[in-house]
Amino acid sequence: MSDSLLIIPTYNEIENIEAIIKAVFKLKKDFDVLIVDDSSPDGTSAKVTAMQLEFPDRLFLEVRAGKGGLGTAYIHGFKWAIEKKYDYIFEMDADFSHNPPDLLRLYRACKNGADMSVGSRYKKGVNVVNWPLYRVLLSYGASFYVKMITGMRVHDPTAGFVCYRRHVLESISLDSVRFVGYAFQIEMKFRAYLLDFKIEEVSIIFRDRVKGKSKMSGSIVKEAIWGVFVMKLRSIFQKNRF
Repeated sequence: MSDSLLIIPTYNEIENIEAIIKAVFKLKKDFDVLIVDDSSPDGTSAKVTAMQLEFPDRLFLEVRAGKGGLGTAYIHGFKWAIEKKYDYIFEMDADFSHNPPDLLRLYRACKNGADMSVGSRYKKGVNVVNWPLYRVLLSYGASFYVKMITGMRVHDPTAGFVCYRRHVLESISLDSVRFVGYAFQIEMKFRAYLLDFKIEEVSIIFRDRVKGKSKMSGSIVKEAIWGVFVMKLRSIFQKNRF
């Protein structure tokens, strides 16, 4: 058993799932992989099940009934990882927008003292490839907005490429995490920030997916904009329950 678990939530990622799993298992460091699939109708979970024969004791699958959202998929995976006593727990997308070798850099950051390391698109300028301009402006603007509202000095608070040390997730009340879309990423960083954990950003290059479809929607954007403001107010007035 590795000391590190990579959690990849999936919904209709049949075009990417085999390649991303094999890319992770080719790395010089051993990572176990947990796929949390929301009953993808395209057969993603069936492909993972078949691959488990090739990678026994390294590749794991949890299939949930229906599409429950990114945040709840990660919470499911976090609880699984804590129960299995992994020391380092990672988030990564299935679509190669995050470069698998960068997992090693996130791991080193936590190994060397960070409680949480974030693969950051905006630590050194704007490192995004193949996104249309409106997506870059939306994402970068959201990051500025989050920093302004929350006070966090994290350049890329919406990033979904993250490593947690287990004690961070054990310290956060996972059942009280409210967001289910991409705002989930903001909330997790904010909760770690409020608990005074050391968050370190590692500069990465983010590439837009080539295969499959983005899960971004208007409701997700709305959740992030309004939800961040409410989250900040709740942290002020409900300190003991946030």
